Amino acid sequence: MAKRDYYEVLGVSRNASLDEIKKAYRKAALQYHPDRNPGRKDAEEKFKEATEAYSVLSDPEARRKYDTFGHAAFDQSSGGFGFGGFPGFGDFSGFEDIFGDLFSTFFGAGPTSRTRRGRPGRDLMYDLEVTFEEAVFGTEKEIQIPRRCTCTECGGTGGKKGLPPEACRQCGGSGQLRVQQGFFTIARTCHVCAGAGRVITNPCPSCQGSGLQVVESKIKVKVPAGIDHGQRLKLRGEGESGTGGGGAGDLYVQISVKKHPFFERQDSEIICEVPITYSAAVLGAEIDVPTLDGKVKMRIPPGTPSGKVFRLKNKGVPVLGEERRGDQHVRVYVDVPKKVSAAHRELLEKLRDMEERELGSDAKGFFEKVKDMFG
Repeated sequence: MAKRDYYEVLGVSRNASLDEIKKAYRKAALQYHPDRNPGRKDAEEKFKEATEAYSVLSDPEARRKYDTFGHAAFDQSSGGFGFGGFPGFGDFSGFEDIFGDLFSTFFGAGPTSRTRRGRPGRDLMYDLEVTFEEAVFGTEKEIQIPRRCTCTECGGTGGKKGLPPEACRQCGGSGQLRVQQGFFTIARTCHVCAGAGRVITNPCPSCQGSGLQVVESKIKVKVPAGIDHGQRLKLRGEGESGTGGGGAGDLYVQISVKKHPFFERQDSEIICEVPITYSAAVLGAEIDVPTLDGKVKMRIPPGTPSGKVFRLKNKGVPVLGEERRGDQHVRVYVDVPKKVSAAHRELLEKLRDMEERELGSDAKGFFEKVKDMFG
C-alpha cells in the first residue's frame, strides 16, 4: 500500500510551522494511542503513521529532503536513508518534548521518569472560629483533629512486625512492567504491587496492612493579625502521613470570624456608629469613642449634621503581611429620645418657640421655593 503524504497524515499545510506540526502530532498521538484504543489494530497503525510523519517533519534537514524527494528520500531501494535513517529512531531523543506530555497523560510520568513508589498523604480541612479581636490582632490556637499517621506497630510498612514485605513476583521488585507498543517500549506501573515493588503477605494487625492508623493529634495554629473571614491558612506537612516514603499531606484551616456587636469591618477599615445629643451637634462637644485599642476622645465641631463621618487614623485592622493599619470611620447621628422628663419637655418647648421666631423666616423661604417648583 502506498504511503500517505506526511502533511496529510498530520493534517497540516506544507508551509506549517514546527509548533503547528507538534500540536498536530500531539493531537493525533492522543487520539490513536493504543492504550486509549485497546484491541483496535487501525488505531495502532494510525499511531505509527503519525509518529513516522512527525519524525520526518519535525527535523529541518529530513523535512527538506522529504519536500524535495518525497518518500523516496528514505527508501533504501531508491538509494535513500531507509527506515533506520529517520531522525530520532535511534535514541528517540527528538520525541522528548512531545512524549513528556503524552506519557504524563497516560502514565503520570515522562518516558525517562521512575515510577513513584511512595504515595503522598491526604490533605485535611479544619474550620476554626475566632473572635473579631483575635482576627484583628492575631492569636494562637490549639486544635485537635483525627488524622491517619504512620502506624507505630509496623513503622508504616504495612507488614506484620518481624515479617517484611516480599518482592513482587509480577514485576520482579521493580514496580514497573514494560510493554512493547509499536516502536516504543513503555513502562507501566505494576498492577499487582501498585508500583511499590513489594507485596504484603502478612498484614500488620494494627493497621490491617495500610501502614497508617488514626490518631487524635493536637496542632498549634498561628492566626496572623489582619486575617479575614473566609480566608484559609495552609500548614504544610500537617495532613495525613504518606505511605512507602511518600510525603505528608497539608492541613488547610478555614477561618470563620464571629460578628462584633459594635464594629463592622471592610478589608482593613473599621466602621462604627456613635450617637450624639442635639445640643452636642449644634454647640459642639468632645465625646468618648470606642476603638479596638480602647476609648479615645473625638471632637465634634459645632453645627455637625446627623450622619457626618469622622476618621480616626491607624485605628483600623492591621494589613495582612504588612506593618501598617487601616483607619476607623465613625458615623455620628443625633439620638432622638422616645421619652423625656417634664423638665426636659419644658425646655424643648421653649426651644421650639425660640426656633420658630429666629429660624421661621428660613423655613418660610424654603416652603416658598417648594411652592414655586411644584406650582
